[in-house]
Amino acid sequence: MKNQHKVLKIHPKDNVLVALTDLKKGDKVSFENEAFEIQEDTAAKHKFVTVELAKNDKVYMYGVLVGKAKKEIKRGGLISKTNIEHDTETYSVSNSKEKQKWQAPDVSKYINRTFNGYHRADGKVGTENNWLVIPLVFCQNRNVEVLKEALIDKLGFGKKQSLGFDVDALISDYTSGVSSEKLLKKDILIDTEKSSKNALFKNVDGIRFLTHEGGCGGATSDSVALCHLLAGYINNPNVAGATILSLGCQHAQASILQEALKKMSPNIQKPVYVLEQQKSISEKELMAEAIKKTFVGLVEANKIERKPASLSKLVIGLECGGSDGFSGISANPTLGYVSDLIVGLGGATILSEFPELNGVEQELINRCANPEKAKKFSHIMSTYNAKAEALGAAFSMNPSPGNIKDGLITDAIKSAGAAKKGGTSPIEDVLDYTEQVVKPGLNLLCTPGNDVESTTGLAGSGANMILFTTGLGTPTGNPITPVIKVSSNTKLYQKMNDIIDFNTGAIIDGAVSIKEAGEALLDFVIKVASGEMQTKASKLGQDDFIPWKRGMSL
Repeated sequence: MKNQHKVLKIHPKDNVLVALTDLKKGDKVSFENEAFEIQEDTAAKHKFVTVELAKNDKVYMYGVLVGKAKKEIKRGGLISKTNIEHDTETYSVSNSKEKQKWQAPDVSKYINRTFNGYHRADGKVGTENNWLVIPLVFCQNRNVEVLKEALIDKLGFGKKQSLGFDVDALISDYTSGVSSEKLLKKDILIDTEKSSKNALFKNVDGIRFLTHEGGCGGATSDSVALCHLLAGYINNPNVAGATILSLGCQHAQASILQEALKKMSPNIQKPVYVLEQQKSISEKELMAEAIKKTFVGLVEANKIERKPASLSKLVIGLECGGSDGFSGISANPTLGYVSDLIVGLGGATILSEFPELNGVEQELINRCANPEKAKKFSHIMSTYNAKAEALGAAFSMNPSPGNIKDGLITDAIKSAGAAKKGGTSPIEDVLDYTEQVVKPGLNLLCTPGNDVESTTGLAGSGANMILFTTGLGTPTGNPITPVIKVSSNTKLYQKMNDIIDFNTGAIIDGAVSIKEAGEALLDFVIKVASGEMQTKASKLGQDDFIPWKRGMSL
């Protein structure tokens, strides 16, 4: 990757250049002793071709096929939805290339580093210590909310920072006859940040109340997947135990969850309390029992204290959302470098969002540790895309309007940049949705590209930290796993740093290298994992949880 300040070529094979700054029609820019005249106004993050393209000529970026021309494009011409369309190479396990020995980055400065985490009986280490309250079916959502109302403030687990608004001032002004015009100009923001320490249960980070719309009706397979997802949440090292509310007659039976949990952790020692409403004499009795058991669970959870742990105990989910044309150049490669560092230290990382690996399948197949893993990945990708097509969608339809506006014209361009989050290490395991991380190294996890469905899946498969890149700004968080938001450009970080934790925009400016940004980000990860810093999503109480129904969601 060579940075000439105004334009960037990512791979020698590419026949497009990335604009690092806004370029006007008629501007002349140089790269590698070649001059290019810009044919149309080209905003930063967008691309122009370096050679004249005829109809059906291939477009390459990141060294892979990302599209083909729909019509002639002049040298220096902007690529857009009007002149190129999605295209990718075919892939096959039989085409897998001979693997070369992977060289991990220098991890010497991290060999003796530790984080302070919560050690579980199964040897895993949590970066948080949470108690879960979970409904098995949507008709228990109200009871979950009742428990939340009864416990959250009384026990001191209210939002650590909420958005405070002085609505009383608006009411007062309105009743005093203040005009609507003046009301709109009134400053009603209040600083409401509170201490993050809980006075009663100082070793418990929070009670997390999950609600959802599943568990009964629809496809029974979705209810079974939900049970496995919830079992994965209980099994996550960031969870101390759980209170589970069941109606009793729904498809998502408690027995399915308990069986799934037993398979994930045969000797699990976490307290798990299941309460079934149809066996209770009244709803009040059910709620009283749930409150008492949750309180006792918190007493037990509070006995666990943070202690030093090796960085090899980190399991980091790699996610992107609201991506832009810089995501694959700055933020995603930074996550890739962090992934390689963690793998080099004996930890695990998880690359998800299978629709956003469309076009780089062969590269990932080539990196799989053995043919069985490669076959599993190929099979999941092909069946997922075929099912989406049968339901009127396809991987090629994945980019959002925001992605396209900011330079990600085809799914293959988006995917080639998204895959950079996975670094360069071998792929040790391929996991279907809800399967658990059991091997150190890089894991591939099948989730949709939908941000919250994907982060929900990452935590359900065992991630005790999630790194989330964004180029447009995304306020996503997770109930049990800290989500560190990483911006791809400085302008976004300055505008939205109330929801974003870390900036990689200096890479675009040439001020820092990917290596330097990656090491700084890992230092930040260690502080969050140790409880020394809170993520913005956690401060804002951004506890997003959406189970994936395996249909058309991309």
